[in-house]
Amino acid sequence: MPTVKVRNLKNEEVGDLELSDAVFGAEYNEALVHAAVKNYQANARAGTVGTKTRGDVSGSGKKLWRQKGTGRARIASIRSPLWKGGGNVHGPQARDWSYNLPKKMKRGALRSALSERLREGNLVVVEEFAFGAPKTKEFVGALRSLGLDGKTLIVDSLENENLILSSRNVKGAKIVASGGLNIYDVLYHQRIVLSRSAVDQVTRLLEPKKANGASVEVADEAENDEAATEEAA
Repeated sequence: MPTVKVRNLKNEEVGDLELSDAVFGAEYNEALVHAAVKNYQANARAGTVGTKTRGDVSGSGKKLWRQKGTGRARIASIRSPLWKGGGNVHGPQARDWSYNLPKKMKRGALRSALSERLREGNLVVVEEFAFGAPKTKEFVGALRSLGLDGKTLIVDSLENENLILSSRNVKGAKIVASGGLNIYDVLYHQRIVLSRSAVDQVTRLLEPKKANGASVEVADEAENDEAATEEAA
């Protein structure tokens, strides 16, 4: 079971914390993390780009001149793609890029990424983010004391208003709640900082649910194997 040092905002050790082995001790699964990142980016795409076809642009559909006898090229409509102001051929159209990824895969990818950050030494646990007032100077000083430079992701309650207001103008720092933690943020930010309370919440969210001493995921796999055996029989 992995153990980390708990620090205060002055970078002083105030205790040790045992982390869940299921959440922070998982093996790194590159294929699973890659699938989760692709899903996150696809779901974030707006998909609102679009061009007008000849049926969308304004203009009459009347044939401009007769088919033969004029010496000019035949033309059907002023909305033809061959004409200036006409429609676009095979242009991009609005679409929904999002698709569903199983929740077990999302949680598994997060466990894998967080465990890798811990092994790298880039996961820090802080006792609490207690600021008396919303002061950006105090927030920056706390980051400097903890040795946090570059892109930093801080996981804490969004009800901590002083933390939110103190950090909103700091480049490279992002505050998220435990429920808003996602695979892209974990990989994008170089350092992950969690409050002690956030560790408990993340553990409850990501730890495989227990049922009769075994995880639900394992139980589900056993049921699938039994069903396959019955069908084969």
